[in-house]
Amino acid sequence: MNRTEIRLSGFGGQGIIKTGYIIGEAVAIHDGKNATFTQSYGPESRGGAAAAQVVISDEPISYPHVIDPTILVVMSQGAYNKYVPDFRKDGLLIVDEDLVELDEAAEGLKTLSIPATRLAEELGRKVVANVVMLGFLTAVTGLASVEAMKKAVLSSVPKGTEELNLKAFERGYEYGQGVAGGHV
Repeated sequence: MNRTEIRLSGFGGQGIIKTGYIIGEAVAIHDGKNATFTQSYGPESRGGAAAAQVVISDEPISYPHVIDPTILVVMSQGAYNKYVPDFRKDGLLIVDEDLVELDEAAEGLKTLSIPATRLAEELGRKVVANVVMLGFLTAVTGLASVEAMKKAVLSSVPKGTEELNLKAFERGYEYGQGVAGGHV
């Protein structure tokens, strides 16, 4: 069975939960695979810990929760400190390089980084950093087709922000293609 487990992590207000939802929609609705989406966050709505977990499979998913993620996306130092020490050594770690400082816990891990927040700020809105990260994740992993991700982004973002979010996705996707030369 082809099962991919992804954990997205950061702090409340970064759009971590929305990003997981978009991945699930892209995969399940637009690409025709099976997906589950779960979320967890601290009691604070902004600034507290936030995580989204997505399981993707070609076959029915009998257990919907992430057990041992193969991909870990980290957008805050707190999330790095919490999840990286126990992350599998053959997994892919993706970090926002301006918000996360790597240490010995990342040694030996396949790690890719993107200045997602900085790229979002260059587009004029820091709040689209999660969509920049989503574009990057799509480019380096091929979890879902680009078309499916764009459709899911457009159906999930607030009205009036579609153009900005598509630019954010494309900026992250282009950055990912440059870093990895396509899929990792």
